[in-house]
Amino acid sequence: MSINVYNTLTRTKETFQPLEEGKVKMYVCGPTVYNYIHIGNARPAIVFDTVRRYFEYRGYEVEYVLNFTDVDDKLIKAANEMGEEVPDISNRFIEAYKEDVKALGVKEAVHHPRVTENMEEIIAFIKGLIEKGFAYESEGDVYFRTRSFNEYGKLSHQSIDELRSGARIEVGEKKEDPLDFTLWKEAKSEEISWESPWGEGRPGWHIECSAMARKYLGDTIDIHAGGQDLTFPHHENEIAQSEANNGHSFARYWMHNGYINIENEKMSKSLGNFVLAHDLIQKHDPQVIRFFMLSVQYRHPINFSDELLAGAKSSLDRIRNAYENIQHRKKSSMNLQESTETWMEQIEQHKQQFMTEMDDDFNTANAISVLFDLTKSANLYLQSEQTNEAVLEDFEQALKELTDVLGVQIAKDEELLDEEVDSLIAERKQARKDRDFARADQIRDELKARNIILEDTFQGTRWKRG
Repeated sequence: MSINVYNTLTRTKETFQPLEEGKVKMYVCGPTVYNYIHIGNARPAIVFDTVRRYFEYRGYEVEYVLNFTDVDDKLIKAANEMGEEVPDISNRFIEAYKEDVKALGVKEAVHHPRVTENMEEIIAFIKGLIEKGFAYESEGDVYFRTRSFNEYGKLSHQSIDELRSGARIEVGEKKEDPLDFTLWKEAKSEEISWESPWGEGRPGWHIECSAMARKYLGDTIDIHAGGQDLTFPHHENEIAQSEANNGHSFARYWMHNGYINIENEKMSKSLGNFVLAHDLIQKHDPQVIRFFMLSVQYRHPINFSDELLAGAKSSLDRIRNAYENIQHRKKSSMNLQESTETWMEQIEQHKQQFMTEMDDDFNTANAISVLFDLTKSANLYLQSEQTNEAVLEDFEQALKELTDVLGVQIAKDEELLDEEVDSLIAERKQARKDRDFARADQIRDELKARNIILEDTFQGTRWKRG
């Protein structure tokens, strides 16, 4: 059985062939850390974590890299508005990102590179492009000569002439051509900056991923992934930079997830339907949020609403209830001598069908349908007056194994004792007093994940089991 991946570059499904047998080099574009992530950012975090998990399930070693953009215009603006330094803001929201995606079941990346920690590599990359004639310095800025890369537009499937018609040179830019894009920006007064051969400045957005992907994964990687909105210009520019400088194909497979709509409308601050993942996790079981995100094949748009999230909870509860019922029945089950072969074969067929669906471009929507079929079979077996312990264990193992592939937790954590809850609430109270709001939020999230609901009142914090 082979894994087929839809490649944005070729617009076809292709059989995955790794550069190195048994290994996957995978780079995912991470967030710009000037605020909490919204649910549009949460989708690629969940989707590509699931892709990683499935590769690992199939026996691959995955070197998974997800970067943090910890300096850019948005961060500088946020720093000015808040009266803080850029590193303080970025550090705070990197930790917030890690806490939020951990709650959503996302595994820690093998590497989490930051722009500010890779400035030497970025500057060296830009120097290489200048030396090869693909880039030029202009009054402290450095630009990439877009027309010098003959295959520009191959990812987004646009011609250079189509792009040229809509291109403009903005006020303050010193380009040779409107299509040229920034590699290095001259520092403005009192902005955070770094020394370079072209004077004080900082990197443009696109160059960072090219430099960090090369540093951590090499000139050519297996998979580059991100949201659909990154296809152009970000990923298009990455290809141009990397292939011009390295002289090799940059990524063999390009994967992009679809957009999220809110109540059938595009999510935007102006429409007032902007949903932060951090806020959503406070109100809903984060495992339900993950399950919901995987209920639609990753390349398709997904519509979000409270009603649809409630539906996802009911669906996940069906699987969880079956799993708990199996565990309960095992306590009174026996090692019967009757044949178990038919049930064992049925369970194995479900597992094989699950893999067939996931092999087809990681179709989690169809894979979840297989999980429902497995759950239905388990419930049917549980209706028997007498059950065999071996069959129950097979059902239990299969449900746990396949939901683990999706990163969805179905086993209940051991219930916290009342005194443990009280101790964590006391720690949270002290953290808030110390203005350590990150830790306070983390404790709330941990308790939420353990089915403990907090209510802050004038008389203090009350809690109840959800």
